[in-house]
Amino acid sequence: MTGPVRRLLPEPTPRLRFREMTAGDLDAMAELLGDPEVMAYYPAPKTRSESADWIARMRDRYESHGHALWTIETHDGVFVGDCGITWQSVNEAPVLEVGYHVHRSLQRQGLATEAARACVDLVAREFAPTLLTAIIHPDNTASRRVAENLGMTHIDDDHAHPWIVRTVMGMQVSPR
Repeated sequence: MTGPVRRLLPEPTPRLRFREMTAGDLDAMAELLGDPEVMAYYPAPKTRSESADWIARMRDRYESHGHALWTIETHDGVFVGDCGITWQSVNEAPVLEVGYHVHRSLQRQGLATEAARACVDLVAREFAPTLLTAIIHPDNTASRRVAENLGMTHIDDDHAHPWIVRTVMGMQVSPR
């Protein structure tokens, strides 16, 4: 018999801290995931109800895997977005992915890279050696730059998604 899953959390960065999403994040997450610019490379922005489902899925993943996307905020408690590691599928094979969304008003300040780098560090401590990916819409150059800043390169194209061939960036993460 196995015990409860150990809950993981990236270490704080110079500008950011991580915490598990809660129902109390619904207003901020609905604004983030409902923003047409933030969600430009998704089929559509998410509704408030879909944002609540997003939070519920992350909470389920904390329970089952110990990790998911976490809320990221400044050390003063200002909501920045979400970032974390989740199990995804590339061409029907499971992969560990780092994902990130940053509020439009805070983009282009290096916050996604800073948060994602903390997630890479967590992967190095907890899962390495392993492949870490970022699955990106092929037109999303900003997200691709974040992945490249982490040291990722184009490793594959995902043909299993129902509406698009996605670019798969990846890197081998070694233990630290």
